[in-house]
Amino acid sequence: MHNHPVHKGNFKNKEITVLLSDLRGFTAMSETIPPSDVMNMLNRYFYKMSDIIVNQFGGTIDKFMGDSIMALFGIHKKQPDDLKRALACAVSMQIAMDEVNLENRDLDLPELYMGIGINTGKVVAGELGSAIYSQYTVIGDEVNLTHRIESFTLRGQILISENSYKQSSSFIDTGTKNEVYSKGNHKAITLYELLSVNLNSQMKFITPRREMRKSHRIEINQLFIYHHVNGKKIDPIKNQGTIIDISYGGMFASISEDIPLFSEIKFDISLSFLDGVNDSVYAKVLRVSPAQGRYLVNFEFTALSSKAQKALKIYIDTKIELN
Repeated sequence: MHNHPVHKGNFKNKEITVLLSDLRGFTAMSETIPPSDVMNMLNRYFYKMSDIIVNQFGGTIDKFMGDSIMALFGIHKKQPDDLKRALACAVSMQIAMDEVNLENRDLDLPELYMGIGINTGKVVAGELGSAIYSQYTVIGDEVNLTHRIESFTLRGQILISENSYKQSSSFIDTGTKNEVYSKGNHKAITLYELLSVNLNSQMKFITPRREMRKSHRIEINQLFIYHHVNGKKIDPIKNQGTIIDISYGGMFASISEDIPLFSEIKFDISLSFLDGVNDSVYAKVLRVSPAQGRYLVNFEFTALSSKAQKALKIYIDTKIELN
C-alpha cells in the first residue's frame, strides 16, 4: 500500500456567487440518441456556455458534471459587481440556448432546455485531492444550497436565493417569490425567479420565456401509466392517471395521489393519436390542486424526443385547424 501526500491546510473562507446550470431531462433524452451525437451536442453546448461565462462575464468554471456547469464569480479576486455579472451571465446563457437549439434542429436533434440556480454566500475554497490528482474548488453549505435551488428550476428558468436577491434587488426584476422544501430539510427555502438584470443604465438583460404550456391545449381524456423518478432512478411501481388536455410543452392530468410539487414522473407516450410513436416522456409537476377526492396536476415536459415532439405538434396543429 502506497502513501501519497495529500493537500493540507491552505483553505480560505470566501464570499462568492455560485452559478449552477443543468439541462432539463438530458439523461433521459440521451438514451435515445447515438453516443457520438450526444458528445457532439454537449461539446457545442459547453463551448457556447464557457465562452459566455469566462470571456463575456469574467466568471471561473469550477467543473463540468455530466451535463451540468458550475461557475464561480469572485473566487480569485473579489469585485463589487461579481453578483451583477453572474446574474447577467445566467440570462445571457438562457438567451444563447436559441442558437444552440437552432444548430440542434438543423442536425435533427432534440432541443435542449436549461435551468440555472444562483446563490451568494461564504464557501471554503482550496485544493482538494492528492499529488496524483487535485483541483481547486469550493465546498460548504452555500454550494449545497445552490444545487438544491437549481433542482427546483423548470426549463429556461433562473432561480436565485434569498441572499442573492437581497444584494441585487435594486438592479433586477423578479417574479413572485416561492417557498419550497427540499428533501431532508424542514426549513423552507425562498426562491426568486430572475426576469431581468440591469447591467448598467444602457444595458438590460431579459430572460427569454421558455414556458410552452400557454400554447393551445387539446382535450383528449386519455388514461396513462406513470412512474415516479427519484434522482436518476425510476420507481418500478406503476401509477395510473387521466390526461385531461395536452399542449406542445405539457399536460393537465387527474391522478389519485397528492404528488409533491416539482417532483418528476416518466410515462410512455404510446398514444394512438401520435401516429404510432412509442417513446418515454419525462415531466415535472408545476401545480397540484385537490378535486373531489383526486388531484389535478399541471405537468411540464422535461424530456421529449424530437420524434415524439414532432408527432405531438402535428396532432395539436391539426386539431387546431379543424376547430
